[in-house]
Amino acid sequence: MKNIRNFCIIAHIDHGKSTLADRLLEYTKTVSQRDLQAQVLDDMDLERERGITIKSKAIKMDYTLDGQKYHLNLIDTPGHVDFSYEVSRSIAACEGALLIVDASQGIQAQTISNLYLALEHDLEIIPVLNKMDLPGAMPEEVKDQIVDLIGCKREEIIPASGKTGLGVDAILEAIVARVPAPKGDPEAPLQALIFDSVFNSFRGIYAYFRIMNGTIRKGERVKFVATGKEYFADEIGWLRLKPEAQNVVSAGDVGYLISGIKEAREVKVGDTITHVERPCDIAIEGFENVKPMVFAGIYPVDTEDYEELRYSMEKLQLNDASLTFEPESSAALGFGFRCGFLGMLHMEIIQERLEREFNMTVITTVPNVSYHAFTSKGEELLVNNPSDLPDPSKLDRVEEPYIRAQVITKSEYIGSIMTLCIQKRGILINQNYLTTDRVELIFEMPLGEIVFDFYDKLKTISRGYASFDYHMIDYRASHLVKLDLLLNGEQVDALSSLIHRDNAYEFGKKICEKLKELLPRQQFEIAIQAAIGAKVIARETVKAMRKDVTAKCYGGDISRKRKLLEKQKEGKKRMRQVGSVEIPQSAFMAVLKLD
Repeated sequence: MKNIRNFCIIAHIDHGKSTLADRLLEYTKTVSQRDLQAQVLDDMDLERERGITIKSKAIKMDYTLDGQKYHLNLIDTPGHVDFSYEVSRSIAACEGALLIVDASQGIQAQTISNLYLALEHDLEIIPVLNKMDLPGAMPEEVKDQIVDLIGCKREEIIPASGKTGLGVDAILEAIVARVPAPKGDPEAPLQALIFDSVFNSFRGIYAYFRIMNGTIRKGERVKFVATGKEYFADEIGWLRLKPEAQNVVSAGDVGYLISGIKEAREVKVGDTITHVERPCDIAIEGFENVKPMVFAGIYPVDTEDYEELRYSMEKLQLNDASLTFEPESSAALGFGFRCGFLGMLHMEIIQERLEREFNMTVITTVPNVSYHAFTSKGEELLVNNPSDLPDPSKLDRVEEPYIRAQVITKSEYIGSIMTLCIQKRGILINQNYLTTDRVELIFEMPLGEIVFDFYDKLKTISRGYASFDYHMIDYRASHLVKLDLLLNGEQVDALSSLIHRDNAYEFGKKICEKLKELLPRQQFEIAIQAAIGAKVIARETVKAMRKDVTAKCYGGDISRKRKLLEKQKEGKKRMRQVGSVEIPQSAFMAVLKLD
């Protein structure tokens, strides 16, 4: 056990984690030259296309130093704020972390928040200065920032380059020297933490675990503590590039278990595996449950696909434990699911994965956050969907979630970022100069305001230099109203939203104008209205397509034309009562991109 090292790689998005992981795998000859490709651990098509890591990957490397053979278990983690749940799980399975900082960009928001996650679990931090080969690298300045942040010595920071392979040997030596070996008793009752799982259509579910105490052997009966289910360990082993079967995996090691589990619900990430014969006394303290930040409805385009969509979502949840969903129905769209996501990128990725991996075409409704509504009788209701909001006459107040946002940026963009945050009802709490030209701004603002396009706008006005991180603080009473959209007097529940009264008029007007462009013309007039309660605040009209019924009346008395037009008018009126307006999917998506 003293020759095992478990460590993960943490950094801000795009600071070169996956590229550096490639060099480590190449240096330790874990991956043959034939299998080597850029970002070898990112095996999803989506990850390769976008150049981001979405899922953490675990892999075992063999490394020899001074004649001693070491087993290094590496976990490569995502850097985007929407996938921070993956990072918290990886950290729970490790004793050390490589903190990677880009030498040309310096410390950014996600670097700091991932570092705090690692420090909470008492991990040994090894700072690495990556991308030293870039012409824009500023090693001395960035070293100062790292020393200020974690208080290490300057000589402890390892200069490296994932592209050229500089410093890889020094990193491996530092891991062996500085990361503590795992503690645990191979003789104690089995205690293993499930930190991930994947679905294989032939073998069922692979559960990835880290053994804290005890030993697991092939063919033993094991029990999952949280669900209480028992299984046979059909195959256990180590995680190489391809899973490698073993007969015994013992304390301190990371491995996988196949036991023919078919149901996604039976494997819970954060659960403890133990033996049926000698169970452990207490389950391992799991990591925190995921808190979804953004809610949206996902509906099948064809209502008959509802069951298939449920099946696909369960499989996807197995691969991504931060997705939460529950059934709901809508008058406009039929049956579907109310899903919780960690952010807008997460929502986009889930929608794309449903389409690619499961061939499901889905409609996504307007995303929103959950509110607390208090009735005049003093009851408290949780409102995840604007259509659940009680009648305004029975409503006392609505409270919305507030977040504390941390923006790190270059000082020249302070003005425009402050303007953006104040437009979004933010309150500036603190402004702090990290170095002469890097500023940390702390805001408190409503979560509902950052759901739509805040992140994109922030990136635009700061030319990509501002980094953003946030966490929930509390719920506060706000002057919120429910904005309904009516088509020919009928409410479309999938387009209603909760919005601050001051922004309601503008938002309503914009939506009506946008829908006017997107709705196809019918034989009858369509009135598009935005309303708060019974009061209409904005209206647009889609004109009817007109057939010239008076074409055959040339000459003669005007009353003959009038008679034909009256007859046509009657027909249009009846059509309007009977005919319904089809809303294209582009209309639902357009609401997100109003600006």
